Amino acid sequence: MHAPTLVVIRGNSGSGKSTTAREVRSRYGRGCALVEQDHLRRIILREHDEPGAVAPAFIAATVRSALDLGYHVVLEGILHAGRYRPALLDLLAAHPGPSHAFYLDIPFPETVRRHGMRGDFGFTTEDMRDWYVERDLLGVPGEVVIGETSSLPASVATILEVSGLDRAPTRTPCPTSCPRCTQKDAVR
Repeated sequence: MHAPTLVVIRGNSGSGKSTTAREVRSRYGRGCALVEQDHLRRIILREHDEPGAVAPAFIAATVRSALDLGYHVVLEGILHAGRYRPALLDLLAAHPGPSHAFYLDIPFPETVRRHGMRGDFGFTTEDMRDWYVERDLLGVPGEVVIGETSSLPASVATILEVSGLDRAPTRTPCPTSCPRCTQKDAVR
């Protein structure tokens, strides 16, 4: 069996990265872990995103663990290059399987509009302005930039195609390889 695939989806707050990542994982099926920066940093660690925080190492360890267990991994988050770049570069370089980086490049006014459509998340437009970093690319070979004109279905299709997850056989850690777990479209 080939090594699993690592997909990193980054972008500013309100860029659509969480929705896109969830749809990529849903379209792939079982055997694909979704690692969300906000969940690990804000919920599990309850840590502020600032220099010296442990979140980058914790997120990288979580991703490595899922990959080592045979899961494809979709990692998503703002993952500002200023704080997360070293951990992300290490992840991408050390992974023996396919690794892909995607950046949702959405202008600030559009991120605010999108944020307004999804309800109250406990932060303001001013907070978003403080967090916004224009074109915060990692600068890794093959990094794919997805612009504001790409619809959700088109963005998901691009990520699935470029990463090869649209063609990858289902990976499930089920030790018995039961039929229920090997069906690519079985969600539960």
